[in-house]
Amino acid sequence: MNVKKYFVRALHRLQKGPGYTYKELLVWYCDNTNTHGPKRIIKEGPKKKVIWFFLTLLFASLVFWQWGILINTYLSYNVTSSLSIGFKTMKFPAVTVCNANPFKYSEVKHLLKELDKLIEAALERILQPTHGDTITPLLLNGSDNASEGLDLALWNQIPLVLIDEHDKDNPVIVEIFETSRTAPGNGTAMGNGTSPGNGTALENGISLGNETAPGNETAPGNGTAPGNETAPGNGTAPGNETAPGNGTTAAPPAPSNTTSEEKKYKLAVKLCSHQGSNNCTYRNFTSAAQAVTEWYILQSTSILSKVPLQERIRMGYQAEDMILACLYGAEPCNYKNFTQIYHPDHGNCYIFNWGMDKEALNSSNPGAEFGLKLILDISQQDYIPYLSSAAGARLMLHQQKSFPFLKDQGIYAMAGTETSIGVLVDELERMGYPYSDCTMNGSDVPVKNLYSEYNTSYSIQACLRSCFQNHMAEICGCGHYMFPLPEGVTYCNNDDNPGWAYCYSSLRSSIRQRQICIDSCKETCNDTQYKMTISMADWPSEASEDWIFHILSYERDMSTNVTLDRTGIIKLNIYFQEYNYRTISESAATTIVWLLSNLGGQFGFWMGGSVLCLIEFGEIIIDSLWITVINIIGWCKGLKQKRAQARYPDAPPTVSELVEAHTNLGFQHEEASPVPSPGAEVLPPEPGTPPPNYDSLRVRPLDALGPDSDAETE
Repeated sequence: MNVKKYFVRALHRLQKGPGYTYKELLVWYCDNTNTHGPKRIIKEGPKKKVIWFFLTLLFASLVFWQWGILINTYLSYNVTSSLSIGFKTMKFPAVTVCNANPFKYSEVKHLLKELDKLIEAALERILQPTHGDTITPLLLNGSDNASEGLDLALWNQIPLVLIDEHDKDNPVIVEIFETSRTAPGNGTAMGNGTSPGNGTALENGISLGNETAPGNETAPGNGTAPGNETAPGNGTAPGNETAPGNGTTAAPPAPSNTTSEEKKYKLAVKLCSHQGSNNCTYRNFTSAAQAVTEWYILQSTSILSKVPLQERIRMGYQAEDMILACLYGAEPCNYKNFTQIYHPDHGNCYIFNWGMDKEALNSSNPGAEFGLKLILDISQQDYIPYLSSAAGARLMLHQQKSFPFLKDQGIYAMAGTETSIGVLVDELERMGYPYSDCTMNGSDVPVKNLYSEYNTSYSIQACLRSCFQNHMAEICGCGHYMFPLPEGVTYCNNDDNPGWAYCYSSLRSSIRQRQICIDSCKETCNDTQYKMTISMADWPSEASEDWIFHILSYERDMSTNVTLDRTGIIKLNIYFQEYNYRTISESAATTIVWLLSNLGGQFGFWMGGSVLCLIEFGEIIIDSLWITVINIIGWCKGLKQKRAQARYPDAPPTVSELVEAHTNLGFQHEEASPVPSPGAEVLPPEPGTPPPNYDSLRVRPLDALGPDSDAETE
């Protein structure tokens, strides 16, 4: 019962409210608050009241302004970075070594035979000396035998073309193995141009090097061709050169410096959405060497993508042939201590101390004698000539159980040298959400990690490549050879996907696609970076190369003859420079304690208040809202009554009137008697029966009862 009474009283108090008006409540607050200023408003004279009112309003505004700045600073979640240096025994990094050449040329030559013929014939047609204002006759003569025996179907899938840019507004496309000249518009081939065989010739000769056009003879010793040189294939001096196919004579050019003219021809890769389509784009390069390499990579990618993985591994460099010697600290090692993986860019790669099957090795001391020492044979004489323009070994230091992205983070070691790599370790510790958008293990990243098949840890490089490959599989209908495949997708090739190179090039240059992947992928919260200091020296020296090559040749080939030379030998030394490791960690620049202390400091400085003053202010706000709610409820009730009165203009009967109407039938009006006819006798009206008068039915107070009442009797 006590609980019930308590809640009943509480309900009555809620219904009643504070019992003040707004004015009374405000005066009470100003008179009782501990905040400076409000008291002076109600107790000073009229002039001072106005002054104190504006001062209080001004400083209150400053407080709220400062509070807004502080809260905004806190919600920005800034971090501070701290650097600490420690000393401990550290895990030796995983070391990945690859050959710069992915396959042995002797193993893949049968696959690339037609491709090599095409590029050799194309270079023979392109790299001809210039001839005044006309293009090389060999290039424009469609009847020559240069294209005989070539697989032009393979060439036409992704052809190389020349772009004549003498007229910047209307560049002309010159096919290398055809006689057509095409004027592209907005990057799209617009039909077939005029054939040179109909009497049209380019204004200047082709020059992709630094040669000077014949006819502009200079002093001997400058490497230019003499002015009387005969153009190949026509037997006519350049001064009287004949345009091919028409017998007309082209005027010789005026003597001038042709350096700027040489750059008006560019070699480009033509990429079309499908063969024979006019929807094409031209990827031109400043150097023909870049164009040839890019073209060869695209064509070889299409060919090698159809080769099974095990066959590609067999065609690469094997560990026992590549790793000639190994020493870690004072312990000897060999190729069996390396884990083999297939890397699309570099073929067979070998990882030391990857930590997949065994515990990672620790380094006991800094210095070269406690690190990893390797001697590698890269067999440079078996390189693919048009695919690998660099010779050496590609290596990378990375964390255990992480995939090596050598194209981004790897370094080259040059053949014939001893390369020493001193390592410093930086450990990065980032704060997670909401301070940064990093991830611990990639589980909260919306991109499916295609590198999970290697059982490696998450990295942003793996995420970006997986994102690109997923988009390419969705848009182009196939996957790129350089990345792992999504489930149910095959690698792109020219036979099954004729327009894959055009789609790949468009997707790779798409800023929107790049931004989507950047927004989807996250950095790792904890990362280890290896800073390298690299030094090199010739190895072996001239004095020692004879016996070293004899020993290494005997150990590898069991032959007394020297089968190795300095063009294929690399020595590597990888070690910790020192055991001081750096930890770069992030911490919150603003905490909740910082926020509360600064909020209180600003409030105390400008208003002389404290937390209790804020509670007082909160109390008056609650009371004001309470009064407002009660007033709204009363207003709603009054509005409801007004609507009821408007519907029923007469006052509604009371309860007592309703009771009498149902119980006292004597007061009911009798029905009106019919009107008597004229001349009839009119009887007087009969009185109605009076109502009973019972005192027992009337409610009276007890002190009004007489001695004869029932209460007295009882």
